[in-house]
Amino acid sequence: MQAASHFVLRPFVDSDAISFAEAVRESGATVGKWMSWAHAGYTDSDALSWFSHCAQERANGASHEFGIFDAQSKCFVGGCGLNQFNAANGFCNLGYWVRQSWHRRGAASAAIQALSRVAFSELQLGRVEIVVAADNTPSLALAAKSGALRECLARNRLKVHGKFTDAYVFSLVPEPRAQSLTQIGAPIPT
Repeated sequence: MQAASHFVLRPFVDSDAISFAEAVRESGATVGKWMSWAHAGYTDSDALSWFSHCAQERANGASHEFGIFDAQSKCFVGGCGLNQFNAANGFCNLGYWVRQSWHRRGAASAAIQALSRVAFSELQLGRVEIVVAADNTPSLALAAKSGALRECLARNRLKVHGKFTDAYVFSLVPEPRAQSLTQIGAPIPT
């Protein structure tokens, strides 16, 4: 799936494991601050386990996780996904991370736009939430920049490194003119 003109989102394949693990290890000081799985000891085997989990979750409709790749160089840039589906109420969570060397180049913004279009046009959801730890200033700014509405500060909403933390809940809802993506690899209008 094309995310703007500079990035491509696609499911992980085993050959991505080396670059995925390198990106995680590179990003311990940034991504690792908020996600305990992002640490200096992350291995190719850890990446393969994650890819297998993603494939199983995609098969049963529990989540849709993608790698973010630079469209020109094919370099692995980060990960994103739709998960934590609430089928009864028609909403899900949207998450993202970008390797440290690719921060501030538009990858996460492109992923948010692409995934929200999939959520609304393909999955027919009525709401997408982005939940961000209260102290995660870069992600708070990104969620707001993406057009998500900051709704509230939820107490003890996330666990970060095993400790409960407050988090802001942002929401995206479908636009009346959202376009459908009928196949992976289709360009997404920007």
